Amino acid sequence: MAYTLKVNGDTKTLNIEGDTPLLWVLRDHLGLTGTKFGCGVASCGACTVQVDGVAMRSCVLPVEAVTGAEIRTIEDLAHGEILHKVQQAWIDNQVPQCGYCQSGMIMAAVALLEENPQPTDEDIDGAITNICRCGTYQRIRKAIHQAAKA
Repeated sequence: MAYTLKVNGDTKTLNIEGDTPLLWVLRDHLGLTGTKFGCGVASCGACTVQVDGVAMRSCVLPVEAVTGAEIRTIEDLAHGEILHKVQQAWIDNQVPQCGYCQSGMIMAAVALLEENPQPTDEDIDGAITNICRCGTYQRIRKAIHQAAKA
């Protein structure tokens, strides 16, 4: 069946099964490989994207559920050489070690700051449920606070 999606401001119509997870549509059909596969059960958050401004785990989100929604991936954050303030804060605070979870983590942080521009540590802990195997949570909090001030 044909589904029309709005991804990063572009409208795409794809002939796919409605129960196809958004993650695979982004990666395999649209070539947006910044969104990562982690666990496949919405636990780790590596696949986090924004749907209508809300951070969502794309590995379990069927494409039929997001038709008509505004989908935003990590590829939409930077504009040319100008990084999003969260991306810059990630670099400034040397957040990533292995970096695999970072695109999902950054998308969750951007959604948090759009909803709550001045989050407390408790707000961050409640909103950022992504898993970082390297354990850089203190740097993640510090980077989110820096981005909030930018």
